[in-house]
Amino acid sequence: MLINKQSLIAAFTAIKTIFNNAFAAAPSTWQKIAMEVPSTSGSNDYKWLSAFPKMRRWIGAKVVKNLKGYKYVVENEDFEATVEVDRNDIEDDTLGIYAPQAQMAGYSAAQLPDELVYEVVNGAFTKVCFDGQYFIDTDHPVGDASVSNKGTAALSNATQAAAKASYGAARTAMKKFKDDEGRSLNVTPNVLLVGPALEDMAKMLLTSPKLADNTPNPYVGTAELVVDARIESDTAWFLLDTTKPIKPFVYQPRKKPVFVSQVNLESDDVFNLKKLKFGAEARAAAGYGFWQLAYGSTGTA
Repeated sequence: MLINKQSLIAAFTAIKTIFNNAFAAAPSTWQKIAMEVPSTSGSNDYKWLSAFPKMRRWIGAKVVKNLKGYKYVVENEDFEATVEVDRNDIEDDTLGIYAPQAQMAGYSAAQLPDELVYEVVNGAFTKVCFDGQYFIDTDHPVGDASVSNKGTAALSNATQAAAKASYGAARTAMKKFKDDEGRSLNVTPNVLLVGPALEDMAKMLLTSPKLADNTPNPYVGTAELVVDARIESDTAWFLLDTTKPIKPFVYQPRKKPVFVSQVNLESDDVFNLKKLKFGAEARAAAGYGFWQLAYGSTGTA
């Protein structure tokens, strides 16, 4: 094959098609637990979460919700995945050997939102959210009160008492969450999020008519089970409300993953080393949304 700019564009167009097909086919679960908040700068400030409005009776002058003195900024980061191509392979028309790498680059690019979102899931007990507290914590300030969305009970389907003390207690706690004026937030937990170690137990808890001790299971069908191998803890589990416009977690794309390639034959890499490159680039971040839409347990009790 004659190597010129046109032939390079044609060659990398074929690789891009492989990349895009793998990108489109890659599995993903982040949309089940996070909301997408596009970014137009180097970072987003989510202090607006502290003043999330709720309709109230209009008596007298309107009451304006003021932003509290919180500052929760999520900084965008750069990401890349690059594959090096030998010019001889283009000349010999053997670019097919790079198909698996193009597929993995596309797969990896599509998985970036999941990687970022589950990174913040893993940090939920130790990373702060908009109110300055850990996202899953025992003392979130709400008005003059202190509210917990954290437990320690191990997820269990052993008996009704054990199931109620873990999963049932989390459901009850979330449904009782109120705003700073004492009104119910109408939280509706609908997603049980676990890692691989708890998958079987969680599945039985949500789908089996009977618990392990053969007593009736009151929690059948009460939530969708989401399992992801990127959850690092073997004991931690999370109950989430994803029914509202705001979600518990945030995926913040500044530049969504895109295919990039090098077609400049005058570059130093090509002239000195006979190397061209293709891959993916992105700029994004992830963070925490409304903590009242999540309950987490370390599962260590």
